[in-house]
Amino acid sequence: MSNNNTRRTFIKQAGMGLLALPAASLAVNMPVTNHASNAPVLAQVKKLVLNIRDFGAVGDGQTKDMQAIQQTIDRCSVLGGGIVLVPAGNYLTGAIQLRSLVTLNLEKDAVIIGSPDLKDYAVMQVRWEGKWIQGYSGLIYAVGAKSIAIQGAGKIMGSTVVGGRPTADNPLRRPALIEPIDCTGVEFSGFSTEYRVMWSIHLTYCNAVTIKNLHIRSTGGNGDGIDVDSCENVTIDGCDIATGDDCISLKSGRGMEGYTLLRTTQNVHISNCTFADSIFACIGIGSETSGGIRNVTIENCKFTAAKTFALYMKSNVGRGAFVENISVNNIEVTGMEGGLLRFNLSGSGLQDQVPVPGLEGIPTTKNFSFTNIKVTDVPVLVDGVGVHPSKPLDGFTLSNISGTCKKGISLANIKNAKISGINVKGYTGPLLSTYNVTGNGLESAAALPQPKTPDMIPVPATPYQLK
Repeated sequence: MSNNNTRRTFIKQAGMGLLALPAASLAVNMPVTNHASNAPVLAQVKKLVLNIRDFGAVGDGQTKDMQAIQQTIDRCSVLGGGIVLVPAGNYLTGAIQLRSLVTLNLEKDAVIIGSPDLKDYAVMQVRWEGKWIQGYSGLIYAVGAKSIAIQGAGKIMGSTVVGGRPTADNPLRRPALIEPIDCTGVEFSGFSTEYRVMWSIHLTYCNAVTIKNLHIRSTGGNGDGIDVDSCENVTIDGCDIATGDDCISLKSGRGMEGYTLLRTTQNVHISNCTFADSIFACIGIGSETSGGIRNVTIENCKFTAAKTFALYMKSNVGRGAFVENISVNNIEVTGMEGGLLRFNLSGSGLQDQVPVPGLEGIPTTKNFSFTNIKVTDVPVLVDGVGVHPSKPLDGFTLSNISGTCKKGISLANIKNAKISGINVKGYTGPLLSTYNVTGNGLESAAALPQPKTPDMIPVPATPYQLK
């Protein structure tokens, strides 16, 4: 038999084999011929759906199902993508990696439970407090993936045993619950999470992210709800978040490493959410801001509890970069132990081992707007004195604020301020106190003593090199 005939026979047999595959396996679009025009078109093929039970998952809460879950995800991805179905059951697992074009669908009463054994988590480069270090991966993580999703009415629970902070005995960063890194096209919707002493959702270097209708519970220590870390084009909508640390934290790196990489967190839209915090703030912007933060909109949200402030803007001398174009509109604030809003833009957070030196190391801040806000019994309306005089905040709007507070507004080192429509009751002392502030609506302001200012970072003898 000739080589050509052998090849034809093989192709024919291979084709017959494909016809024998289940229809659900054909997850890719297959070209067919449009005989009217003799041009190829794409046939509509049913999306692939693979059930983790069919690959050996038990779901009894005792058997470790990570191999079965990972095999299902991997096969779904290599077959062109689709849905990995997690039916009702309790699935104990170590770290699992989400792949491109895969949606993890958690059915009602499906619970993914994180292993208490750190050996079940991958060790890799992860972000911790604005620096890339060695650490354990998230319980569910992805690296460089495209078009990934977790959806459904199920639940993801982390083990309290593996939470916590790096220590001298174990310097590896502890696992986050869900952690996509350098991913494009990310969607999380509908499910609930439970974790503590570590972050629930940590997005790093991601683009085009949608987070909708999540129920996040993370209390007892450094348990942020959602960390947006050097990401862009992020939408967070309709979420109910109660945490031990920031409900949502926006950050972009720390010190010369973050400043050199310059991966900005930008174009973030947060809406229709409810926040409660028991240790720090509801929404924190910073303090790791060395890659810059810009274009953030927060609207139509309820802030129901915070140990400090509903909104906390924080950075430090030595961060460099910028925080700009921050807009907050139509929010309700109750249950605050600190107040509505605080700026600490020149002395917050850990100083980096290699900070950004000189005037360049003082963050540039501009265009902060807070409008149409209702407050109930907040101890402080605005603590806005933590701005470095070498780089005043350029553009600050505070308007249409109503409700009750115990203390008014203190501002320092701001230009182009616009204060209007402050209709609050119950406060003692002056409603507005300022130092080195220019703009409109300041006519009745009381004088504020000059705030203390941290020194700039000296320029080192040896220039920084990224390594």
